[in-house]
Amino acid sequence: MKKLLLFMAFCCHALLPAQDYFLKNYQPYNPEIPSPETYLGYVIGEMHTRHDLIVSYLEKLAEVSDRASISYYGKTHEGRKLVMLTVTTPDKLEKLEELRQQHLKLTQPENQEAIPENMPVFINLAYNVHGNEPSSSEAALLAAYTLVASEHPAIARYRDQAVIFLDPTINPDGRDRHTQWANSFRSNPLVADPQDAEHNEMWPAGRTNHYWFDLNRDWLLGINPESRGKLNWYHHWYPNVVTDFHEMGTQSTYFFEPMKANGSLDPIMPKENYEDLNNLFGDYFAAALDSIGSLYFTKEVFDGTYPGYGSSYPDLQGGLGLLFEQASSRGHKQTTAYGEITFPFTIRNQYVSSLTTVKAAVENKEYLKDYQRRFFRSALKNADDSRIRGYKFNATNDQNRVKAFIDKLLLHRIKVYESADSGYVVPTKQPQYRMVQTMFETYDKYRDSVYYDASAWSVANFYNMNYQPVSSLKLGNEISSAETVVNVKIVERSDYAYILDWDDYNTPAALYYLQKEGLVLASAFKPFTVRSDNGSKKFNYGALVLPVQLQKKDSGQVHELVKKAQEKFQVPVHAVSTGLNLNGVDLGSRFIKPLKEPKAAMLVGNGVRSYEAGEVWHLLDTRVHMPITKIPMRNLGRADLSKYESLVMVSGNYHLTDAEKDKIVSWVKQGNTLITIGSASEYIIDKKWVDEKLTKVEKDSLAIPERLPYVDADEHLGKESVGGVILKASLDTTHPLGFGYRDQVIPVYKNNEVWLAPSKNEYATVAKYTANPHIDGFITKKNMENYLKPSASIITSPLGSGRVVLFADNPNFRGSWYGTNKLFLNALFLGEYIEIPN
Repeated sequence: MKKLLLFMAFCCHALLPAQDYFLKNYQPYNPEIPSPETYLGYVIGEMHTRHDLIVSYLEKLAEVSDRASISYYGKTHEGRKLVMLTVTTPDKLEKLEELRQQHLKLTQPENQEAIPENMPVFINLAYNVHGNEPSSSEAALLAAYTLVASEHPAIARYRDQAVIFLDPTINPDGRDRHTQWANSFRSNPLVADPQDAEHNEMWPAGRTNHYWFDLNRDWLLGINPESRGKLNWYHHWYPNVVTDFHEMGTQSTYFFEPMKANGSLDPIMPKENYEDLNNLFGDYFAAALDSIGSLYFTKEVFDGTYPGYGSSYPDLQGGLGLLFEQASSRGHKQTTAYGEITFPFTIRNQYVSSLTTVKAAVENKEYLKDYQRRFFRSALKNADDSRIRGYKFNATNDQNRVKAFIDKLLLHRIKVYESADSGYVVPTKQPQYRMVQTMFETYDKYRDSVYYDASAWSVANFYNMNYQPVSSLKLGNEISSAETVVNVKIVERSDYAYILDWDDYNTPAALYYLQKEGLVLASAFKPFTVRSDNGSKKFNYGALVLPVQLQKKDSGQVHELVKKAQEKFQVPVHAVSTGLNLNGVDLGSRFIKPLKEPKAAMLVGNGVRSYEAGEVWHLLDTRVHMPITKIPMRNLGRADLSKYESLVMVSGNYHLTDAEKDKIVSWVKQGNTLITIGSASEYIIDKKWVDEKLTKVEKDSLAIPERLPYVDADEHLGKESVGGVILKASLDTTHPLGFGYRDQVIPVYKNNEVWLAPSKNEYATVAKYTANPHIDGFITKKNMENYLKPSASIITSPLGSGRVVLFADNPNFRGSWYGTNKLFLNALFLGEYIEIPN
């Protein structure tokens, strides 16, 4: 019987490692502190652990040990807790605020005090930003237990010389989506076949958060509560080292930094960071992984050029961001070319890398602290060496867009001031100089042409700010909160009409609010100048007119609703007492057209690009407060489209049946609006739903390519992809899609190879790339000359009594393109009036 038990134990270890598989190197452990296995009731790796259990285990550690405390830095869209476990010695926990203040002096260039010898190094172990890359959160449980409970001399030393912040799950909503899937389809015995359902999540899978955003692209953009909470935490602490744990394809091995060479010709982060520090830490990771027999690679792929990753943002804050990529079991066990990869195996690599990070940081803590101090001091020196003293910006007719941009600057602790003459100014000489560069500088020369992500991120262009560098400063008051930027005067009561300026970013939200309250508003299709309660005022295309006496509510009720909308959305509203205008059309003109409350739907599901669908959903949910029906592709055949006036098709790999195609086309022909983005626009042109063309170049007209080495094929082919570039487009501001814009040239974002030929109808090309369109980012000369310059960014096309709005470029990219959101919202709110003259 004893031999049988030993045999069973061996088999269990072979299939499912016991606790010693992970923890044996750091014995002994305090028996009064429960291990993850004891607390959860299963061995780590046997199941995927729900986020609430992860949180409750860390809370238990903080409860039973004086070496740990827990804090909460926010909640997700779905209400899950975002937590941070702090581990150090009890005496340091008691004086944590004192240590923080001491540490923050490293980020203050003017501080001349010597760095205290006993000051700990601050380490942030951060896990699971992509929800379906689950091994790292399991490793976080093991790391937390080890750091709190181990009595091993090495761990005791780490606690003594470091403050360790453990963030177990950056993306709890996505993680739980994947956890539910993996546990639901787990078999007994485990199924390693890659075709099994366990290893193949349904759309949209667990990578992204609630609104299907990739949170590992959101550090710079700060759109979601997970990122905003983490950024506020980050700038409260400025850790010296930050980990960023991921998973990659099952057939791979393990990656740690150093990365591929930075793509920028003149990167703004110090070379010391991505060469010296990464190589220093890389030696530690290699030794640790060698000791357990794990294969790995470095330098071949991934780059830290984009500043919005969890592994690159810390590099711009004087810290060291570290990327790890583990081949994924995508479930509990899966077959690979090397045999079977198990969930426990993937967890162990992440666990070992976690503790090795702490070891390397502790053993090099004086270097890390000195580096952080030099980093911020060099920021001021670099600013002094530049002829640019600041960046002045504004968007005169849209203060809510300015407010959103200033909020983004302040989120990154960039100092912003009112300009003494007009607008706002950001001085370059400040500790966050490198973030100032990130927000405003553009580039057109690159060392490498193949990017893991975007090659353009000048955020001022995302917001369509009118900005310029200045060589001298005229500073007014410092802006401490974006809430002070917009101050609207509450509108007086009118018995005749109210006018809302469509130029303002928030006006579509105010419009929908008033429509839901039963009011009817109209849009001006020609400009006019009124005599209002605030004096003479010129209104642009799209201005909203709310005639009081034509409503079903009395004038007092209308006024109360208008005031509520104004207070809620901080939009400018003007009361008028006459329909006779000083210039332009009068308020009763046929060019003032009543608007219907929009009813919109969007196709989602298999084949649809979830990122773009999530961006539409997020925009309407969080900023316009307008519902959109998400119709799964599997339900399209039986869906009742007559309930909607607008249907959105974002990029995707569509395979519609003839019946589904006929259903959509017939619905559009009845007078409705189909809005397509990116490859969806390409799809409907290819399928001849509309009489439009794509920009084509005959292969015979291209030069015969030179002979190149086979080994370089991936690099040469990869650079033809448009990973992300900011371009200038000429916009027809008299077209309903261009309402709310004053400038006829606007920045747009392109991250695809969708090339729309300008429409044959001279009135239907709404936006076309300019003759010299480049603003920021890498694009090959071939793509620029042969495809981009001849092409359009937006066209409209008739289809029966309806119309199709075709976007080549995504106007809602990553929830951050405030400058082009209005183009998309115009399609929803004004689509019924888009006519294509013959």
